Amino acid sequence: MTFRALLVEKGADGAVSASVQDVPDDRLPDGDVTVAVEHSTLNYKDGLCIAGKGGLVRSYPHVPGIDFAGTVEASADPRYRPGDKVILTGWRVGEMWWGGYATRAKVKGDWLVPLPEALTTRQAMAVGTAGLTAMLAVMALEKAGLSPPKGEVLVTGAAGGVGSVAVAILARLGYRVAAVTGRTETADYLRGLGAETVIDRAELAEPSAKPLESERWAAAVDAVGGDMLMRVLKQVKYDGAVAAIGLAASAAIPSFTVIPFILRGVSLLGIDSVMRPRDERLDAWCRIGTDLPLDKLDHMIAEYGLSDLPALAPAILDGKVRGRPVIDVQR
Repeated sequence: MTFRALLVEKGADGAVSASVQDVPDDRLPDGDVTVAVEHSTLNYKDGLCIAGKGGLVRSYPHVPGIDFAGTVEASADPRYRPGDKVILTGWRVGEMWWGGYATRAKVKGDWLVPLPEALTTRQAMAVGTAGLTAMLAVMALEKAGLSPPKGEVLVTGAAGGVGSVAVAILARLGYRVAAVTGRTETADYLRGLGAETVIDRAELAEPSAKPLESERWAAAVDAVGGDMLMRVLKQVKYDGAVAAIGLAASAAIPSFTVIPFILRGVSLLGIDSVMRPRDERLDAWCRIGTDLPLDKLDHMIAEYGLSDLPALAPAILDGKVRGRPVIDVQR
């Protein structure tokens, strides 16, 4: 038997290429559970893996796709039976382990979670790692004391995958949301997700020599990093918090100062979704099933097939993909 997959290969000259191929089943890696994949999505890491950049893929040929959702075909794990709907995100799948850009995947049962009843596999992949990260960020901010009466919440990189879902969740929970974007054409899209205010990225992109700025935000979800993260920290209200989920601009903060932490008690919360323990994933997916407005989610989706991925990879690396791309692996 064979399955259909996007196979990334490296030639003798070191050049990396990606193409859709029929692959024998015996090339699947070892694992407890075999899943008939229905949908996947596209993340920044996927773009790197398809393009052969970033050093994420250690051996070739390789099947990328760090997220997938589908139906269990066979299982040696007692928690899963044939016919169960499941989701996988993270765990270095699609990087070190063959991933979801295929009609079949074989993985460890510990890496899977059940699909919430409220979601289809298509909707789950519109959420994907990006949406899971957004939900984990909101949960971390709530744990740090955030509630709607505290004030406005800022989301940077708001038109991207994590930002879009964060805006929709926060608005659904009753928060006033300010969305930062460098693409003016996405303003109506962000307001449609629930943002009350849309802010041009240029307002926060430049470093400030001031140790603190006027208190403005109760909290923030930051996908950008770099000087923008520092500007946001300087503007967060007393005892507020920032959930750091990305580094679209930079992993470094050249203008870093500890003043917001010392004088305003601001917290900087690091959000990881790759190695997050299974019980926390289950809690987050349960919250996604209730707190993410599915009508808004459906408006974020752009659907593609496996054969579209080689062209999509450079687009996401260049920041030109809006919302949530969903990959129908059967197309």
